[in-house]
Amino acid sequence: MKKYNRVFTIVVDSLGAGADDLQGYDKGANTLGHISEHMPNFKIPTLQEMGIANLTKLASVPAVEKPIAVYTRMKEASVGKDTMTGHWEMMGLHIETPFQTFTETGFPKELIDELEKRTGRKVIGNKAASGTEILDEFGEEEIATGNMIVYTSADSVLQICGNEETMGLDNLYKYCEIARELTMKPEWKVGRVIARPYTGSKKGEFVRTSNRHDYALKPYGKTALNVLKDAGLDVISVGKINDIFDGEGITEAYKSKSSVHGMEQTIDIAKKDWHGLCFVNLVDFDALWGHRRNPVGYGEELERFDVLLAQLLKEIKSDDLIIVVADHGNDPTYEGSDHTKEMVPFLAYSTDMEEGQGLPIFDTFANVGATIVDNFDLKMPEGTIGVSKLDDIVKYRK
Repeated sequence: MKKYNRVFTIVVDSLGAGADDLQGYDKGANTLGHISEHMPNFKIPTLQEMGIANLTKLASVPAVEKPIAVYTRMKEASVGKDTMTGHWEMMGLHIETPFQTFTETGFPKELIDELEKRTGRKVIGNKAASGTEILDEFGEEEIATGNMIVYTSADSVLQICGNEETMGLDNLYKYCEIARELTMKPEWKVGRVIARPYTGSKKGEFVRTSNRHDYALKPYGKTALNVLKDAGLDVISVGKINDIFDGEGITEAYKSKSSVHGMEQTIDIAKKDWHGLCFVNLVDFDALWGHRRNPVGYGEELERFDVLLAQLLKEIKSDDLIIVVADHGNDPTYEGSDHTKEMVPFLAYSTDMEEGQGLPIFDTFANVGATIVDNFDLKMPEGTIGVSKLDDIVKYRK
């Protein structure tokens, strides 16, 4: 069987493609479908040609008769609907206990008291908020008093803001390391502690910098990434992939300033000589538009992605495979500001495909990792889930 030399797996963070209403989660949510209703002139021709409108009905983008990619939707088998759960499952892990969230209540007094004691700084904030809102509300106080902004979101995260000039990056990172240690307790265990550095001196002028750092839990078991790395293959991460897996199974990592930058990095990587996997996360869809309930902003971000995806397709070789997926939903028209548990797209394309084909819905995201590992004639680790769909992809090659 003819295999691929390189696989590019691109996670369009939060691009859900319709809730599985039978599961009873977030009934009626459809990130992609509802965005299309707010974009009367929605232009995503590359994704359209790959079959994205054949997955779920889009108000402003018709399905195509002969998509060029193999396409379907995937259900999430794990409990939860957060970033780490989606990515870890994609690479073979079945998450049966959800990570702790503190969206409604803020962090418990016992945790805050211990964090204050260990850091020597008083905590302010301690609620769910967007990164820009929390700075406008508390940034000036932090600079004036030395107090420390701690906040969360709809995700399983504890975030600490720090002004790069008054707090300093080294101190901010040290405080986050302390918070990571404290939040290893089961009742406080969050998926990530995130350092959120910023510059500026007054409300309206604060700007978050690219010196963000995530302190994630290590995956509880070996994943597809470990298999690839241990076999001597390249495992190149773009965006927050390296943070999500805490470096496990990664051979080379690139941080991204934005989703556009992440795609530009991926295009540059495609021009280089390597063998293995390039695993990409494009976070702006989720962070800038989904959580902030902005369907038009989300749609416009997808249009920018589509242009860059077309550029990437021009750079790939006939023995390269492109897989476009998502890690969860975040319907910008849904109630609240939380992620939405939805099925997600799976689009697989190589330039030597004669035509595309729809596949039955996958019952787990883990089929992605299983397919990639199978492509390199390797085996998934014991205890992982997922079934390779490589045969269903390669049979459409010339």
